[in-house]
Amino acid sequence: MKKLILFIVGIVIIGSLSELKAQSDNDGWVKIAEKTVSFKNDRDKITPYGAERNVSKIKIKCIQGTVKLKHVYVKMEDGTEKTFDSKGIGVLSKGMSSFAFDLPGKSKLTHIELEYDSAGAMLITKRAKVEILGKKRKSDKDK
Repeated sequence: MKKLILFIVGIVIIGSLSELKAQSDNDGWVKIAEKTVSFKNDRDKITPYGAERNVSKIKIKCIQGTVKLKHVYVKMEDGTEKTFDSKGIGVLSKGMSSFAFDLPGKSKLTHIELEYDSAGAMLITKRAKVEILGKKRKSDKDK
C-alpha cells in the first residue's frame, strides 16, 4: 500500500514539474488564434479578439502536419500594415515555429493574413494546423 501511495505521489510531482517547465518555455507567449489549413495554396484571414489583440510580437507554430508559409500580413488598429516575407519563415513541421515578427506601431492588432501551401498528401497525412502566438505588449506601468 505504501508503494502505491509513493508511486501516485511521484506521478503527481513529475506532472507538476513538467507543467512548470512548459510554462517557462513559453516565455510570455500566449495563443491568440488557431487555424486548420487546407491542402492547396491558400490565404486565410484570422481576427483575434479582446486582450489577444494587444501584442507586440507574433510567431506561427505548426501543431500538426507540415505547412509552407509564404507571407504573413498584419494590420494594426491605427491602419499600419506590414508584410513579412517567406525568407526566414520556410517550411514548418509539427512542433516547429517561425521566428518572432515585431509588429509595427503601438496600437492593437486588427487581423493577420497567412499565405501558405500545406505540404503532404491528402490521403496519407492529416491537414496542417497552426497556432498564432503573441507576446503581450508591456504597458508603460510595467516598464
